[in-house]
Parts: sequence; C-alpha cells; structure tokens
Amino acid sequence: MKLKLILKICLFAIFIVACNNDSKVEVEDTVEAEFSFNVEQFADIKILRYQIPGWEDLTLKEQKLVYYLTEAGLAGRDIMWDQNYRHNLKIRTALENVYNNTEGDARLKDDFKAFETYLKRVWFSNGIHHHYSNDKLKPGFTKDYLNELLLATNTKLDGVAFDVIFNDKDSKKVNQAKGVDNVLLSAVNFYGPDVKSDDVINFYKNKKSPDVERPLSYGLNSQLVKEDGVLKERVYKSGGLYGSAIDEIVKWLEKAEGVAENKAQGDAIVLLIQYYKTGDLQTWDDYNVAWTAATAGNIDYINSFIEVYNDPLGYRGSYETIVQINDFDMSKKMAVLSENAQWFEDNSPLMDEHKKKNVVGVTYKVVNVAGEAGDASPSTPIGVNLPNANWIRAEVGSKSVSLGNITYAYANAGSTGRLKEFVHDEEELKLEEEYGGLADKLHTALHEVVGHASGQLNKGVGETKETLKNYASTLEEGRADLVGLYYLYNPKLQELGLVEDWKKIGVAAFDGYIRNGLMTQLIRLNIGDDVEEAHMRNRQWVSAWAYEKGLADNVIEKVTRDGKTYFNINDYDKLHDIFGQLLRETQRIKSEGDYAAVEALVEGYGVKVDQAIHAEVLERNKQFTAAPYSGFVNPVLVPELNDAGGIIAIKVTQPRGYSQQMLYYSEKYNHLPDVN
Repeated sequence: MKLKLILKICLFAIFIVACNNDSKVEVEDTVEAEFSFNVEQFADIKILRYQIPGWEDLTLKEQKLVYYLTEAGLAGRDIMWDQNYRHNLKIRTALENVYNNTEGDARLKDDFKAFETYLKRVWFSNGIHHHYSNDKLKPGFTKDYLNELLLATNTKLDGVAFDVIFNDKDSKKVNQAKGVDNVLLSAVNFYGPDVKSDDVINFYKNKKSPDVERPLSYGLNSQLVKEDGVLKERVYKSGGLYGSAIDEIVKWLEKAEGVAENKAQGDAIVLLIQYYKTGDLQTWDDYNVAWTAATAGNIDYINSFIEVYNDPLGYRGSYETIVQINDFDMSKKMAVLSENAQWFEDNSPLMDEHKKKNVVGVTYKVVNVAGEAGDASPSTPIGVNLPNANWIRAEVGSKSVSLGNITYAYANAGSTGRLKEFVHDEEELKLEEEYGGLADKLHTALHEVVGHASGQLNKGVGETKETLKNYASTLEEGRADLVGLYYLYNPKLQELGLVEDWKKIGVAAFDGYIRNGLMTQLIRLNIGDDVEEAHMRNRQWVSAWAYEKGLADNVIEKVTRDGKTYFNINDYDKLHDIFGQLLRETQRIKSEGDYAAVEALVEGYGVKVDQAIHAEVLERNKQFTAAPYSGFVNPVLVPELNDAGGIIAIKVTQPRGYSQQMLYYSEKYNHLPDVN
C-alpha cells in the first residue's frame, strides 16, 4: 500500500535516470546549478525536483546497484502508459512528434501553447486521463487545429485514437460509481473493452489456490480479454504481453543481481527475474517472502505490478518502481515504531478476535529516493508498505518506508497561504506551523508501519478484493489512517522519545486531518463532482463520520464567520474516542468481509460533497496561484566509463527541465509498440 502526501491545506500528492545502456548519457539534458526545488507550473500541476542525500557516501558497487535498479525501472515505463489506456502510447507518439517538429512563430500561438499544456498534462498522468480524478483531460484546442499540426509535421493520428481526445468516449479511467458496471465503464486497459464486472468476478471464482491459507494474487499480472466470446488472460511476462519491455527490465535486473549487497538481496532479485520470465504467481509470492526478509544493506527497491488502485475491482497491479537509499540516522530514530508494533496492536481499540497475537517482521526505514518510474512518477507516494498479500504480512511481515527526500522537497517548495485562509484561528495556525510537519511524518510512519500491519481476517474470510470489491482500497487506506490518528494523540509517542509534547502533536494532527477531509481537499474537484479517488474518499468518510458522531456533544463545531466556513474541534479527547470507534468498525468490516457495511460507510460519507461548502472553498482558493497537485522530475545518473567500458564513477545531475526529461524518456525507453 502507498500513502499519498497530505500537506494539510493544499494536499499535494505526489524518477530517475536517463541512460539506456552503459554508454555515456547525453549531458546536454542535464545542468549543474544552485539547487532549486521548483521547476515549473502549468494547469493544476507544479513540477518539483529533489536531491539524493548520501549519494557520495555510497561505495561504487552500491552506486552501480542503484543505477542498474533505476534503469530496470525506466525500462518498463511505457507499460504504465499502456495499462492506463489502450490508445495512450499511440497518442503520446503523435503529440511528441508534433511538439518536436513545430518550429518558429507557430510555437508562439495561443493554440500551440494550449497544445503544449495538454501534452505536459498527458506526460504527468502517464496518459490522457487525470492522474488523480481519473477524468479524461480536456484539450484547450480544437480538432481542426490538431489536424493542422498533424499535417504540418507529417504526423499520423486518426480513427479512435484521434477522436477520443475530443469526444465523450472512455471518459473515466477508473469508474467507481455505485450502480454501474465499473469494469465496462472504466477506460483502464486491464480489461478488454467488452469485459464486464460479472465476467471478472465469475472468472476468478473458478481459480483455486493450491494452498487456501496462502492465496495467490490471481489477476495481478495479466490483462483479461474476450476472444470469440471466451475470457482469456494475457499474462505480463517475457514472451507475453509487454514482453519486449520486460526483457529490458530483466537485462538490468541481472546486472543488479551481480552487484547485490548480500546473498539475501541477490536471491530476491533472482526470484523477481524468474517471475518476470515466467509470469508465475507462486514465484511472485516466493519473491515477496524473500524480499520482505532481505532487510540488510543500504539499498532497497520496489519493482513490478503492485498497487491495485487503478483496477475498479482491485485485482490488477500497476507497474511501479522506486529505488531507495537508507537514511540510517532517521531510520534509527524511527525504528522504535517497528520495535513496539506489538504494543500498538495489543492496545488498539480493535475487537480481541481481530488483533494479531504475534505481529511479525515489521521493518520501518526512512529512505532517500534515487529513482522512480511507472505508477510512482511523476506523481509519487511519500510512504509505502509492502507486500500487499495479507497472508505474507501475517506470517512473514512487511517493509514500510517513508520517502524522506521527497517529503523534504515538498516542505521546501510550498507556501503557507492556504493554511492561513482555512485555519479556524491563530492558535490552530501556530500549532500547525510548529508541530504540523512532525505530525505529518509521524502519521505517515504510523499509517504504514502500524496501520497496514495491524489486524487480521477472520478464518475463512476471503481477500478484501473478493469481499469488499470496489471499496477495498479506500477501506484499507482509511483504516490505516485511523490507526495513525488514534496513536498520534497518545502519550506513548512521548514515552518512546519521538515527540516532546504528544498532546500538541495530536491536536495539530487532528486539526489538519479534519480541515483537509471536510474542506481543503475539495480544491481538487470540479463543482458538482463526486469524490472517486480512494485516498480522497477515505479522508472524507473518516472526517464526515467523526463529525456526525460528535454532533450531540459538539465535538467538532461548524463555524461561520464573515461568510466563511471553518471546522473547529472543541473536544480532542472525545474525537480520539470517536476515531477509535471508527477504527474498530473498519477492522470489523475488513475482518468479516462485510460488503453491505463498507458500501454504506463509503457511499454515505465518502462520495457526495456538500455543494455549498465546495463552491465556497473554490471561491476562497482563487486567490492562490500554487497548483493543487505536485510531482517531480528525476535526478539523472550519469556513469563515467574507462577505456574498457567499465563504470568507474556515477554522477548525479539534474535535468534541465520537465519537457526535456519527458522527451528524453520517450526516446530512450520506448521498449513497447504503440499497440500491445
């Protein structure tokens, strides 16, 4: 599971190298300069950059490992594009050709500037659907103008791939609306265009794992299509779907295995290679067990088809990679959470039968990102907890990381304007400014380390993708958020030496969560829209449920002052108890597989928006120019070679700009055809 960044007010959600072999990179794509975290801003997006602290402290062998893992990640970049939508690669190829071959005064026209903005948005979303809302991006130019550009640059884009840019077809990448066929009405390319939700459910009902106590992740690494009316899986593997890109991934993973830091790490990489070659889901589980146990060393990584947020039914994993370097100082400080995981489980408000009697193998590290691709780039998580299989978490454990340099980059690139607009009073502002940053870091840590690792399913209850279906992701993220909230307002954090004043940390955390869940995250929606993204839904249903349950005691007060709405928490102790009640209920829902209850919770509190407040929030937000979403360009690792072609040094540089990096990636890592 991965956690998107909540920067209290603005709610920003959000790599890597540019070599396709061991030869020297084109250095004109990088530039040395005094470091600035901000790159550019367009539409609703802000592009940032980040550094890689500790790079110079790595040995050359460790730097090679990072480089090879990063190259492996970028080699599969186009898989994510094709997974997001079946016409994405064809559209991107055409738009980039137009962009590269339009010259002179034609580039100065307003229509071309609108075209450029559209292309930048497509790059950011890895396709033509918004990375967060899932709505199809609307171009600011006409069909006729695009046809002019295509003709002038001798570029071909016609048929459905051209029309879909402008029409209402495939309008949602992921459609989570109630009462519709979520698979049929989702444009995501995990399913053939004629596959329906019932087809998927019935297909996997007939799949039986060899060991029912350790169920395989059926559907994780395949596309489900109909051929002559018969359902068939197209498996992602060497020689299968996406095989040409997977072969490139394998090439770089084999190089990485040769410079592994230790045997456990190397053995895990070997299993990952075997999984890519065969597509075998038992090998995937074997790899995850080995990867989870491989905790020694300075370098770690995430690579493959992992998170299932983009599947309306939660089966199929999006391609994602993150390469990371351990921040030993911060990891040592925060390791206390992992060491006390059993205490948190034992003292949680869960029903006894839903608590784990033996929380095993929870490791937590603060890391510095050295490379991201696929579903993690340009929009990146700030925390990750893997593997996702419940049985591996229970028997072997999990790895949790917080992406320290990403969080640092956000903190050094933002402003406090929105915060001052939406806080209830000066006391709330002061607490947020003094304690909000640490509260955010601790909430991320508690969410990932304690939250996702906590609780257990009742015996005989299936995986949540089977029982909770399209609500599984938002329920799990909300449950982990609630664990974090429950323990942020607890003297145990001060006892463990993590904070100096647990109550002020908890107060700042509660203020920020409620303010965001009930108001400020709405800047991301168009007026009249429902909430659809899983994390955004969970923040609303947690906040709205807590607000409603506390009405009788005025726990959270809705305040109107000078025509503006604020939410003020009057009783933090009672709100803490309410969060505990909701945590208990969400775990019960997960443990028992109670679909009716999760549907009532999410649909009743997490989907519909108070239209008056939404309109007010958008109006109040107009004064701020900062975009509501942020993402990153990625550092470029440049190897220096000796005469024999061996790497003797690797230098970290920064890309000159966003467009340059996106075009470079398309040129160097285009390992898939436009149609797959």
